[in-house]
Amino acid sequence: MSDRKSPTVLVVDDEPEIRKLVAAMLTKNGYRVLSADTGENAIRLFKGNPDTELLLTDVVAPGMSGPMIADQIAALRPDIKVLFMSGYDGTQVVQRYVVEKGYSLLIKPFTMEQLERKVRAVLENKTADLKAGARLS
Repeated sequence: MSDRKSPTVLVVDDEPEIRKLVAAMLTKNGYRVLSADTGENAIRLFKGNPDTELLLTDVVAPGMSGPMIADQIAALRPDIKVLFMSGYDGTQVVQRYVVEKGYSLLIKPFTMEQLERKVRAVLENKTADLKAGARLS
């Protein structure tokens, strides 16, 4: 990481173990991490931390889905970067609301290196490191 302020990443996952592990991985790589277990809590956290640069959210969640969270946060900050994670890369939800809309997707399980590479690529808009058709804004 450079000398400038560390990017803030908002991690949203309803599974506490995954949320804690992802937060620990990101923190170890120098990111400032906020974490939420629900969409409602994620939006509340984001409103209190509008400088958040990246939303990293699970696609499928009880209550508010990842795409719904992303839409609501993007309404507050249109330039927010979004990275979805999912253990189900072939589902209709993933295809319709993530892949077809051009967002980047990180498939669970993933390594710390895979997470860091994908997060950095999304934050820096490096198209070579993203899946084909990944959202660049």
